[in-house]
Amino acid sequence: MRIFKSRSVRAMTAVLAVGLIATGCSSERGKDGDKGAGDTFVFGAPGDPSSLDPALASDGETFRVTRQAFEALLEHESGGSKLVGGLAEKWSSDPAGKVWTFNLRKGVKFHDGEAFNAAAVCANYDHWFNWKGTYQSSSVSYYWQSIMGGFKANEDKEAPKANYKSCTAKDENTAVIEVNEPSANLPGGFSLQALAIHSPKAIKEYEKQGASAKGDAITYPKYSQEAGTVAGTGPYKITKWNKGNKEVSLERFDDYWGEKAKVKKLVFRTISTEDGRRQALQANDIQGYDLVAPADIKTLENAGFEVPTRDVFNIFYLGMSQEKNPALKKPAVRQAIAHAIDRENLVKTQLPEGGKVATQFMPDTVAGYSENAKKYAFDTAKAKSLLASAKESSLSVEFCYPTEVTRPYMPAPQDIFELIKADLEKAGIKVTPKPMKWAPDYLDATEAGSCALHMLGWTGDFNDGYNFIGTWFAGYDKQWGFKDAKVFDAVKVASLEPDPAKRTELYKKANETIMDYLPGVPLSSSPPAIAFGKNINPPKVSPLTQENFAELSFK
Repeated sequence: MRIFKSRSVRAMTAVLAVGLIATGCSSERGKDGDKGAGDTFVFGAPGDPSSLDPALASDGETFRVTRQAFEALLEHESGGSKLVGGLAEKWSSDPAGKVWTFNLRKGVKFHDGEAFNAAAVCANYDHWFNWKGTYQSSSVSYYWQSIMGGFKANEDKEAPKANYKSCTAKDENTAVIEVNEPSANLPGGFSLQALAIHSPKAIKEYEKQGASAKGDAITYPKYSQEAGTVAGTGPYKITKWNKGNKEVSLERFDDYWGEKAKVKKLVFRTISTEDGRRQALQANDIQGYDLVAPADIKTLENAGFEVPTRDVFNIFYLGMSQEKNPALKKPAVRQAIAHAIDRENLVKTQLPEGGKVATQFMPDTVAGYSENAKKYAFDTAKAKSLLASAKESSLSVEFCYPTEVTRPYMPAPQDIFELIKADLEKAGIKVTPKPMKWAPDYLDATEAGSCALHMLGWTGDFNDGYNFIGTWFAGYDKQWGFKDAKVFDAVKVASLEPDPAKRTELYKKANETIMDYLPGVPLSSSPPAIAFGKNINPPKVSPLTQENFAELSFK
């Protein structure tokens, strides 16, 4: 999952992140006023959502909330990454991958009472396609642009050419979506929360309001910041956003088409520190939280808490900016850095059980992973030899690392930085540390290519290789600062292949090409843990961090 892509997205996050502090007492209580009784479940989230309209978001904390209320045409199987029917029971495409037909579920209602049908699907896709003004900023419509390209009338010169062509309601229960070119982002993109389906009645209200921008700061439309207008088809409906208490409240939707939620009310409460979330769980002020510190897992389990671990579906890497430090343009220098890092030790000491050393820029759980990609084993002597051959035995490099953050792939940034720094120094590389606040400083700097070395990662949105390697290597990116047609072409050729089996083989070749070039160093993949109270039957945990809270119940 992408948290930030463009500079404007990152700048916007600075505005949103101001409020990410530990919260006080909740305004919500369970049955009879106790904490966490059988009708209210409170979850401690690491950050605030940015919007109640998932189409305007690109961050996991927004999607964690909206996923309970909105559904897309396709979904992922509970606890897995396999695509299954969502609002569409069945789907198919023509051989060219340009015409997608969706056979929709019958008897589905939106939270506002409107009926779900093919016309509703097309109303949503045409609504996004016709966005104008600030909505065309990549900070607002990142996922639409990533999956469907630009708009009917592009105003932003940086917006990509539209790939979306049309949506047709063939009949009440059949929607046909056409695109101009085949894309590796489909059908996976149809499962994204950012492309979840809203009530057409709600969309008409949305269109009466607008987003605006002043510099890089975005002002979201009123409806997206207050409960009451947004309406999906999910098992819960959003009823309140108390920004003072940093809480979003949802109630069970009793007219839901599928299995009804087992708990009547959900509350997502922001508690920005991991210690704060753990302590709140132990005190039963909350009944669940995410991004459990590896050191806390056994402690919580031994105390009787439920701490399921997700399957691996992320990648953590050391990025290199060749334009920031010209020495990094030399292949031998990049190879030396790769050989200098003891990734086995990093995984053993910093990641939860089940963490793996990464050998390429996607985990081995993603189709397209190659067993033949070149590997760079830990070897300090070889690193020194490569630096000498490149006439860089006295190499100095600035190394940026983030503060005030915990990510699923990076549980303790400073500790990880210190380990890598020590390894590089053993190989004779002088490291200048540069700690930076995560948002917006670190994210702005890494995107701009201002950090010679830096640490970042990615959790996949769906199981397709392009969702990983296409994120970084489909073309020139300032984060890496290199131009290599062989790498870019390998990724592009794979992305345009409509046949999934052939595309997977092309991804393998692309991974091999990328690791031959070595633009950075894949470090690890990790299984992030999520914790629940002693009295909770947890939902199935998702490798994509897409938990369905309607599945959970009180014991």
